[in-house]
Amino acid sequence: MPTVTRKEHYHGAVGLWAGIFIAVLLWSIYHPKDWPTWWMEALPALIGFVLVIRYRVIVGITPLVYWLILLHCIVLMVGAHYTYAEVPLFSDLEHWLQQTRNNYDKIGHFLQGFVPAMIARELLLRQKVFSSKAWMSFFIVCFVLAFSAFYELVEWSAAMILKTGAEAFLGTQGDEWDTQTDMLFALIGGIVALMTLSKRHDQQLLYFSSR
Repeated sequence: MPTVTRKEHYHGAVGLWAGIFIAVLLWSIYHPKDWPTWWMEALPALIGFVLVIRYRVIVGITPLVYWLILLHCIVLMVGAHYTYAEVPLFSDLEHWLQQTRNNYDKIGHFLQGFVPAMIARELLLRQKVFSSKAWMSFFIVCFVLAFSAFYELVEWSAAMILKTGAEAFLGTQGDEWDTQTDMLFALIGGIVALMTLSKRHDQQLLYFSSR
């Protein structure tokens, strides 16, 4: 029986990754709630798809990181389809738990810290930017918070320029502290990612760098 090499396994997994992404994308673009909002929310996922395929060919990406990227893309495309304030399951939770808002966007912002933290970690380790992992982790946490703040500025700028769909895109739902809590969730996500996945990530980097 022929043995499947690590390289073949890797390429097969990326094919599955792309298939899942495209399937969710096709669902997402089928009668979305609002087209301008869909484009604003889904664009990062589309950019992520292109970068993953390109970066995989040039350097390679650990399975941990590219599956995390897919998870984040799915969350973005679901939010784009319904708008973040109207994702059905979280609307039900809002009613059952007597919450004052649909909190699906907080899942998105948690992943906005969780996933970029691991992407940054992979890039920094591959490029050997830091000699100390402690300083690297400190830098990643700062990067995650800066990235979240930058994204809030992008959201605000896009909403001010495009006008149409601004409220759905911003997703504040009347919460005056929405921007601050979004950044807090991203910060928590980045810290949790580093605390829970660093060891596994190191193992995968060692394994796939020896291909």
